[in-house]
Amino acid sequence: MNNNVKTFALMAAIIALFGVIGGLIGGKTGMMMALLFGGAMNFFAYWNSASMVLKMYNAQEVGMHNAPDLYAMMQELSNKANLPMPKVYVINEDQPNAFATGRNPENAAVAFTTGIMRALDYRELRGVAAHELSHINHRDILISTVSATVAGAISALANMAMWFGIRDENGNRNWVASLLIGIFAPMAAAVIQMSISRSREYLADKGAAELTEDPLALASALHKIESIARGVPLNTAEEHPATAQMMIINPLSGAGRDNLFSTHPSTANRIIELENMARKLGQLR
Repeated sequence: MNNNVKTFALMAAIIALFGVIGGLIGGKTGMMMALLFGGAMNFFAYWNSASMVLKMYNAQEVGMHNAPDLYAMMQELSNKANLPMPKVYVINEDQPNAFATGRNPENAAVAFTTGIMRALDYRELRGVAAHELSHINHRDILISTVSATVAGAISALANMAMWFGIRDENGNRNWVASLLIGIFAPMAAAVIQMSISRSREYLADKGAAELTEDPLALASALHKIESIARGVPLNTAEEHPATAQMMIINPLSGAGRDNLFSTHPSTANRIIELENMARKLGQLR
């Protein structure tokens, strides 16, 4: 299935799940209250998530005066992608990683750890920068923010169901249904959220390969990042695991396979996809 179609189907599923749980707790009124609550949470996250995450990671904005090569690279790629120049930040962390944030392309930022700037050569770092710009171009930040916020709200509603109970048509509390929703609804929301995240990573890899016309650069970067990240923790991500899905490589575990609860696709699978693109371009046999 096309990644965009898959993402929107998953978004519809997570919002539907949110409404269903609200309806089970409080009928039509409960459903409307749940959707309004979710909308309010999304509105807050839409306007404030970027500044909150950058502050959380103690990211420092840089420019031509103190990071000329990195800044010039971002300018070149932004122009090529017909995107506004995002703000560029550096995070003083040894683990090689990067992420994009911001509510839209006009208010976007890309952050790189000092570790990734040491680990990669110019060509590889350019592939990573293109990946992050692809996230901005596809508005993945908004999609991931909405999915994460709604998933969190579903967990809150499920806890309410466990504590206050779901009533049947006769007004009696159905504690079995309440317990099942309390256990399985947050799990279902997490599975959907992680599926959305994995789909957007594949799409951003594809966008980066097309922008740079050099799929093997990103493939090499992903291989290096994962190899180093296995043994180097990203301290802020360990303290705030909800931010892990933003990174180019899962900062909480340097390696992993595609599975229901993984925020990122398997790096090996991502490299295979990039190598297939390189073959189509005649860059690899």
